[in-house]
Amino acid sequence: MAAGHHSPLEQFKIVELVELKFGDINASFTNASLWMVIAIACVTLFLTYGMRQRALVPGRWQSMAEVTYEFTANLVRDNVGNEGKPYFPFIFTLFMFVLFCNVLGLFPFSFTVTGQIIVTFALAALVFIGVTIIGFVRNGFGFLRLFYPSGVPIAVMPLLIPIEVISYCVRPITLSVRLFLNMMVGHTMLKVFAGFVFLLGIWGVGPLVFIVVFIGFELFVAVLQAYIFAVLSCLYLNDAIHPHH
Repeated sequence: MAAGHHSPLEQFKIVELVELKFGDINASFTNASLWMVIAIACVTLFLTYGMRQRALVPGRWQSMAEVTYEFTANLVRDNVGNEGKPYFPFIFTLFMFVLFCNVLGLFPFSFTVTGQIIVTFALAALVFIGVTIIGFVRNGFGFLRLFYPSGVPIAVMPLLIPIEVISYCVRPITLSVRLFLNMMVGHTMLKVFAGFVFLLGIWGVGPLVFIVVFIGFELFVAVLQAYIFAVLSCLYLNDAIHPHH
């Protein structure tokens, strides 16, 4: 939850920390860039520290690392099948990155990377382009069966195919907007209620209690949205590997 003195939306403002411009291209290192680096560093430290001993009877950190690993592995297995194993590293990386970006955004004076539509859209576009390439590589033009399922009357095809194509093409939009809106709306409400506590002073006990409860709810949403993002990515991957017959 980033700090802002005026509008609750100020916490989502992009600030250039190191200016880097190449002609008309602005490649400056921003607060969003910083917190993405922090998220990656936290994931790396979490997994490295958790698995440093590789004990037969795992400790707390090793158990947490193993749980996240097994959770994601089961996610891929249940939604894609055994053919999804080669893509597990990507899904695991995606899930952990989104999860840590979401959770880190709850800390005071931090920045919610996934509260930026350009970030969530870039992740969704990466998934969309990747699964489309996988679909054509594995199935050739047979991947196009995804847009005309078997068993559907030919007379319906002229109407069904455009609908299927449009619904497929809007996947990166719906995938990115869902994550972006949940993060932005939740953090905005949290900022508004935090302002009430500050204004009410000693009389702000009620809003303060609500904020504590709401932070717990936002933590649940942060984990849930990372899960949903990973699940939908797996479902899109399943469509690429197993188009309709």
